[in-house]
Amino acid sequence: MYRFLLTRQWLITMLIALLLIPATIKLGFWQLHRHEARVARNELIGKALTASPVAFDTLSPTPGAAVPSDLTWRAVTATGQYDPAHEFVVRKRTDSNGTIGYFVVTPLKLSDGKGAVLVNRGWVPSGDGATEYPPVPAAPTGEVTLTGRLRADETTGSSGGFVRDRAGLPARQFNLINTEQQSKETGTTLLGGYLELTATTPAPADQPQLIPEPNHSDIGPHMAYAIQWWLFTAMIPVGVWVLIRREAKDRAKQAAEPEVELDALPA
Repeated sequence: MYRFLLTRQWLITMLIALLLIPATIKLGFWQLHRHEARVARNELIGKALTASPVAFDTLSPTPGAAVPSDLTWRAVTATGQYDPAHEFVVRKRTDSNGTIGYFVVTPLKLSDGKGAVLVNRGWVPSGDGATEYPPVPAAPTGEVTLTGRLRADETTGSSGGFVRDRAGLPARQFNLINTEQQSKETGTTLLGGYLELTATTPAPADQPQLIPEPNHSDIGPHMAYAIQWWLFTAMIPVGVWVLIRREAKDRAKQAAEPEVELDALPA
């Protein structure tokens, strides 16, 4: 009755089903791991943002030092004076509404003399053209105390390859916030990482649009996708069995049809 399973068509069908089962199981675990990574990231960001602020140079004490992932987003403070002569903008950055503009980055020379810190002062809209330096609110003069979030240097790798460090850009325009790059450009001693500004004391009369706090409550759809893949895994053998039963019934019906026709002939 089930000899048809030995035909070429059914052998190929069974082989495909056997290959799909481990593939869909693996895809489910891939989505599960993405879910776990997202949850861990959210927990890390949440703890970092609610921790008491500490001095920037206690977490990044040396020039060019890489910021550890467990310190990223940590609330930090820095006191010093802005260095507007070495200010620059970072291209193709969006505000909270998705409008493309620039981030404004200004070095802050620390009062303790340990060097300078790159400060992302916020977002400004594009000016008259991509080659023109955009209108930027002036950095406050005199000594200021900043509060912000500790961020790691940007690289092409950290962006997943989406942001490339291209040459030939207009003056004082860059694609990345990178202390090594800016140290070479300006000759300034910059501590590793940068400060993403959230508050300034004393408060300036005008400033770029501050960058909003990252969303650390959304866990994304990855767990739902994992469950969907595993449900699909369970459906594969069920679907194959339904097809086999249907094929067996069709073949049995076809085999019985000639006998019915002979019985219907007159004696």
